Amino acid sequence: MTRGYRLLVLVATLLAFAVVVVGAYVRLSDAGLGCPDWPLCYGHPVPEPVSDAAAHAKAWKEMGHRYIAGTLGLLLCALAGWAWRLRRDRGLTLLLLALVVLQATLGKWTVTMLLRPAVVTSHLLGGMAIFALLVLLCLRQGSYAPAPRARAARPAALASLLLLAVQIALGGWVSANYAGLACPDLPGCRGALLPAMDFGSAFHVVRELGRTAEGALLSNEALTAIHWTHRVFALAVLCVALATAARAYRLEGLRIPALAVAALVALQFLLGVLNVAFSLPLPLADAHNAGAALLLASLVVLNFFSFRGLRPFR
Repeated sequence: MTRGYRLLVLVATLLAFAVVVVGAYVRLSDAGLGCPDWPLCYGHPVPEPVSDAAAHAKAWKEMGHRYIAGTLGLLLCALAGWAWRLRRDRGLTLLLLALVVLQATLGKWTVTMLLRPAVVTSHLLGGMAIFALLVLLCLRQGSYAPAPRARAARPAALASLLLLAVQIALGGWVSANYAGLACPDLPGCRGALLPAMDFGSAFHVVRELGRTAEGALLSNEALTAIHWTHRVFALAVLCVALATAARAYRLEGLRIPALAVAALVALQFLLGVLNVAFSLPLPLADAHNAGAALLLASLVVLNFFSFRGLRPFR
């Protein structure tokens, strides 16, 4: 029974990663409103054939994401019930169950509120949180050897994780506001290190897509502020994560997680640069989202072993 439970945890984790990647693909391919109603699509459980092939494709993308997310929700329900029966991981599985209910609500609001940036960004963060908690749940199924020196990496590992969480939120804000090409040049932005920017409108949370809080069109200066802030935090994440990896690499039992963090943060930074250089092609943009999820997972792993004072292998 325990082996089956562990397998279910692994399957749910992989499926959560797929939901994050597919959700980003739906958003980046402008299919977030492929089905204008929820949970059905134009009143049907399966998109009906229409003369507009592009609209039909978008509807299938949106419904495909809903089917995968719904399957994950059912798996988490089964996982919570199984954990309760086994008397293990009860708190964590119940938290996951609560998050998936919240995530479904945010998915509904994403459609019914016509892609409001705050809702879209919250939906992304919810998906990332579920994936991160499932990675933690996977780690809790293992058997490890003590490594007391690993605890020395705690402050740096936690700082990196928190900074990455902010950066993921900023990345979601960029995507939700379609600001991915607001700074089309490198290494500066619109030919300057500090271009003209409107931070007040850029980070006003309660507003419609493409509008200020007063209802006016969102200016280029606001979009620039959104993109520029994400870039600055990307540099911060790169520096802090690499310093954390270097620190952890020298500690007992943390070499493999440290190498994973260093490799993934470097890859993620490169993908960000390439997205701007090649004007945000869909495969690269989706890979950037997937890279964020993998980097998040690597930092969850590093924090797990540093806070527990363990090494990955017995």
